[in-house]
Parts: sequence; structure tokens; C-alpha cells
Amino acid sequence: MEKTKSKYDLEDRLIHFAVSMIDIVETLPNTRTANHIGGQLLRAGTSPAPNYGEAQSAESRKDFIHKMKIAFK
Repeated sequence: MEKTKSKYDLEDRLIHFAVSMIDIVETLPNTRTANHIGGQLLRAGTSPAPNYGEAQSAESRKDFIHKMKIAFK
């Protein structure tokens, strides 16, 4: 049962993904190009988790769907 729960626990998976993205960006060299791309990777890789959290507090089903679409972008 625990294995099935963790398989579908989107919030935990998004947090794990964000941490992985941070670890990857930290390994990039300190160059202008790597800093630029690293910044974009950080923003793109860490934003789905808080967006999903925001969707959890949606006021309606329609609002939840709208916020989930933003998170999946």
C-alpha cells in the first residue's frame, strides 16, 4: 500500500524534482552562459511545487483545474 501511495504523491514528487534541479544547477560552471541557463532551470524546475500547493487551496473545481494547468505549464 505504501508503494502505491508514494507512486501517486504528486506533491512529494514535485519537491523531489525541485531539489534535483537545484542540485544540477549547483554543478554548473561559474560562467555567464551557465549562470543564465541555470537561473532559467531553477525558475522552471522549482515553480511547479508551489503552483501545485496553490491549486490544492482552490475555491472550486474549475479554479483547481485552472491552477493545475498553470502548474503543468
